[in-house]
Amino acid sequence: MPIGTDINHAAELLRKGEVVAIPTETVYGLAANAYNEAAVLKIFQAKQRPAFDPLIVHVHSLEQVQEVVSFQRLRRADTYRPTPAETTVTKRTLRGDDDTRKEAEALMAKFWPGPLTLVLPKSDRVPDLVTSGLDTVAVRMPAHPMALELLRSLDFPLAAPSANPFGYVSPTTAQHVADQLGEKIPYILDGGPCTVGVESTIIGWESDAEQWVLYRPGGTPVSEIEAVIGTVGQAKKSVLPASPGTLESHYAPRKPVFIGDVKSLLKEHTGQRTAVIAFTEKHEAWRTEVLSPKGNIAEAARRLFAALRSLDASEANVILAEIFPQEGLGAAINDRLRRASAKRS
Repeated sequence: MPIGTDINHAAELLRKGEVVAIPTETVYGLAANAYNEAAVLKIFQAKQRPAFDPLIVHVHSLEQVQEVVSFQRLRRADTYRPTPAETTVTKRTLRGDDDTRKEAEALMAKFWPGPLTLVLPKSDRVPDLVTSGLDTVAVRMPAHPMALELLRSLDFPLAAPSANPFGYVSPTTAQHVADQLGEKIPYILDGGPCTVGVESTIIGWESDAEQWVLYRPGGTPVSEIEAVIGTVGQAKKSVLPASPGTLESHYAPRKPVFIGDVKSLLKEHTGQRTAVIAFTEKHEAWRTEVLSPKGNIAEAARRLFAALRSLDASEANVILAEIFPQEGLGAAINDRLRRASAKRS
């Protein structure tokens, strides 16, 4: 696995839809074009990530934030008033004109570039695969000079979780990445040891509670964040897990979802408008979404969230899903479908 300092080579690989390990001030990330679903799938494959967990999108400017975040989707009571210091930290604005946007801008101006990730409403440009089907996106601006130079050379942001196999310790040097990922990725951009060495702090705006909440402690102290926006609450749900197996909040369809033998499930739901998510073949149902007629599991994974959203928005009464081959990304698809079918209180 090549290790080097050639930013142009890393950028060219990313433009071609490859994954590249990149340095940040927190830990090394495994990066891909955040707008390219096929490239993002390679992150899951290289990490052997067992489920579609949300990924952090890395940007180089507030202008680029406008591509991935949509503040028009926020709804909040008019209660916050920025201090004079906060109103002068930046002249650039994001879409929308509400107080939560102003708070987010104040945080970006104070802590970016740096180890703070904000979870905010996503724009339609961000694929569901990046956000695990959630309507929010985790975004941050890394402080590492090589990462920023790389991002500025690209016309797309980078989705980048830590560059290690799922469940392993996060890497803080290029050699750590090489030791853990072997020959699974084409290039490691060596930026030296990470200066922070722990993951970024993650906070997000929860509209139901009308407050900012903490999803993960990290490189930016919460006390410093609260000095800018006031009290940060504790999240009731985990958007980005601090450890494997803690992710609770995935895209939950409004329609009931059942996973299993579709022929048997169809008999159980006779007389209803049944929608089916299938791997390769159609079923005798009201509607079927075939994820990959050629049996390509990567294509199926790439189309999963779009199929769920489409069927959930349809006039179907119930969504039935096949069990996919339990290997590679098939295991991830099954995991995601099981979470979608879990009974909610």
